[in-house]
Amino acid sequence: MKITIISGSHRQNSQSTKIAKVVERALEVFPKCDEYYLFDLANNPLPLWDDGIWNGDVKWKTLLDPISEQLASSDAFVVISPEWHGMVPAGLKNFFLMWGKGELAHKPALIVTVSNGDGGSYPVAELRMSSYKNNRICFLPEHLIIRNVESVFNDNEQENSLSAEQYFKDRLNYCLKQLLTYGEAFKQIRNSDTISIGKYKSGM
Repeated sequence: MKITIISGSHRQNSQSTKIAKVVERALEVFPKCDEYYLFDLANNPLPLWDDGIWNGDVKWKTLLDPISEQLASSDAFVVISPEWHGMVPAGLKNFFLMWGKGELAHKPALIVTVSNGDGGSYPVAELRMSSYKNNRICFLPEHLIIRNVESVFNDNEQENSLSAEQYFKDRLNYCLKQLLTYGEAFKQIRNSDTISIGKYKSGM
């Protein structure tokens, strides 16, 4: 099974990227996950959506086709978002506009949000409310909020709260085990005759 990790911060050396690498390491212990792909918006900034995507503009195809192939071959996703002014970063919301050909459709996704303080819940609500409509990504009922993220998962262990880090490790493993189980089950849905992206391109 292939899992794609999406790090939704535009910033270089972000806490979201740090957590994305933690997720990578955590996936290595699961035999069901034999491949993973990290797409980091800090290193792969996407221009704002325009209708050239619909019209087959060469510049868009050159940019998006390699990413589209990675997403289409994935069975499940981990979406990592920081909380900026109580919101999901614009680049991450823009990311969800790009994929209308079924790359994300009827595939499970785990939401992971990070906060420097006690926040992190607003991006969860925003992603659940408005990021799935046309791409048909399916967010798990479970999610993970890593609060006070600067005090966990640092290379320098003296900077870490070990009790908090152990809690988040355990909770992450619980969430990933659930994601992989959903990933297996959703293959049956995608292989059934109950869905048709071609018939109903846009969600209601």
